[in-house]
Amino acid sequence: MPEVLTDIIIVMAVAVVVTLLFSRLRLPTLVGLFVAGVLIGPNALRLIRSPESVEQLAEVGVIFLLFTLGLELSFKRMARLARVLFVAGPLQVILTGAVGLGVGFAVGLSAAEAVVLGMLVSLSSTAVVLKTLTERAEVDTPLGRNALGILIFQDILVVPFMLALPLLAGDQPEFPLRAPLLAAVALGLVVLIVVLAKWVVPRVLYEAARSRSADVFLMVVVAICFAVAALSARLGLSLALGAFLAGLIISESEYGHHSLGLVMPFRNLLVSFFFVSVGMLLDPGFLADKWWIVILGTIGLLLVKTITGTLAVLALRYPLRVSLGTGMALNQVGEFSFVLAAVAASHSMLPEYLRQEFLAVAVLTMAVTPVVIGQTAQAYAVLARLRLPTWLKQGSGLETPSAPAYSDHLLIIGYGINGRNLARAAREFDLPYAIVEMNPQTVRREIAQNEPIHFGDATNEAVLHQVGAGRARAAAVVIGDPVATRSIVALLRRVAPDLHIVARTRFLSEVQPLYALGASDVVPEEFETSIEIFHRMAHYLGLPEEEVLRLEEVIRADHYAVLRRAQDDPTCAYENAEGESRAEREGRPCPPDRSESSQ
Repeated sequence: MPEVLTDIIIVMAVAVVVTLLFSRLRLPTLVGLFVAGVLIGPNALRLIRSPESVEQLAEVGVIFLLFTLGLELSFKRMARLARVLFVAGPLQVILTGAVGLGVGFAVGLSAAEAVVLGMLVSLSSTAVVLKTLTERAEVDTPLGRNALGILIFQDILVVPFMLALPLLAGDQPEFPLRAPLLAAVALGLVVLIVVLAKWVVPRVLYEAARSRSADVFLMVVVAICFAVAALSARLGLSLALGAFLAGLIISESEYGHHSLGLVMPFRNLLVSFFFVSVGMLLDPGFLADKWWIVILGTIGLLLVKTITGTLAVLALRYPLRVSLGTGMALNQVGEFSFVLAAVAASHSMLPEYLRQEFLAVAVLTMAVTPVVIGQTAQAYAVLARLRLPTWLKQGSGLETPSAPAYSDHLLIIGYGINGRNLARAAREFDLPYAIVEMNPQTVRREIAQNEPIHFGDATNEAVLHQVGAGRARAAAVVIGDPVATRSIVALLRRVAPDLHIVARTRFLSEVQPLYALGASDVVPEEFETSIEIFHRMAHYLGLPEEEVLRLEEVIRADHYAVLRRAQDDPTCAYENAEGESRAEREGRPCPPDRSESSQ
């Protein structure tokens, strides 16, 4: 036991140091865990004396990983992304897997080994992609929703992939029952899962929640996970499948999100041991000899997965910009690929040299993901210069009514909550307006309601001409994609130099770039939300309404004045907790607010 504890301390200490370093470098934490495993493994510093203990913790981590996957994949969530799940997801996996299969045959692998290679490269990293898109505030954009739908489909495939690997290896599962009884038991298992999900588990979790004890609730959740996993193993299936089913059962209750929040810290800790254990398998000496293969494999995989992801989203009739962005977001290898690689290696279906090359290529693709996603706009700009068909750039297959001769109208780009409210206000005041929206389902639904809505990507100049941007009185850019917002504002200013452009953004950090690109007004939700919270709290506390409104006007005027001055001198923006800019601390005057000087 002292040796086991020593090994655990070494793993955690090295992992913390390395992941902190990778965090400073803005690299994914998963890559840091992998590198930590390489350092402490038998092929480098040899700090671990009992690797079996680390591997056992890693196996428990895989169980929790599949359990939380089931918790996250509720049927309601999958229904909202049905088109992506059943069209783009399968298409992306089939195309990528086919390329992997072809490469496997080309390098002389057996049929089973080539299929395994296709499985490994077809998956992408949910953790890395969603973390990067969240940091860029792109999760709620068309790009983010498409990426999420494809990632969910890939995650669902992990379970059948894991069940198929032993069969590919020629290992027959050892079922304790004969075929007729096994079919009856399988049917009974399905019925049991439905009964548990609908009646038993919600009732048990309700009683646990009534205790108001987080410890009791957590114990019940973990007990359900291990009980279903053990039942699955007794029937000759895998522990991972049972854990996934347990998570799916709980996710259908109203306690799914709370259970996920309680289990997530344990999952993160135990899964970290899994990635460290995978890193311990990598031989740096082998990579030093085959570095050129790793580099070529990384570049090739990035290109292949970008192309297959782009084609999959184009099949949904999205414009090239969204399709390309989704493909670039999904061009890395996923964390579940490491799980599959471990299972395949245990069944002798992944040669050691190929395993080493795969691990290195996988880690490199994950490491460059944030950089690649950041270059989406530049990549599209290069493609947009080519003579591509109009339907490819703008999306196709959606018939919109012929555009009327718009003039002196309001142009609304984006038909979310903000866009709907603007359209409603325009109707109330008999103001002509036109809408540009990129969700084909929304466009089709609103066309049936006689809305003047047009399908297209507003970063494309032809789309703006279709809705009369050059003759519009004003334009509102109210989409959730910050990269697209900047592109649209710049294009609108070039197409219509005198147009009044109001742009919506989520964060204060986006205000100055949008003004610089030509926006007339920028509304940062982060700032306006803080004022709304103050207003409601003041109303509840019974503060004088006139004084509250006056203070709101002062706060809003002061803050926007600072943001406008920051356009002329960035050092005049607020930087510290006292609201002082760098220019003020250095004793330099800031330029006057342009709105004040014009008055």
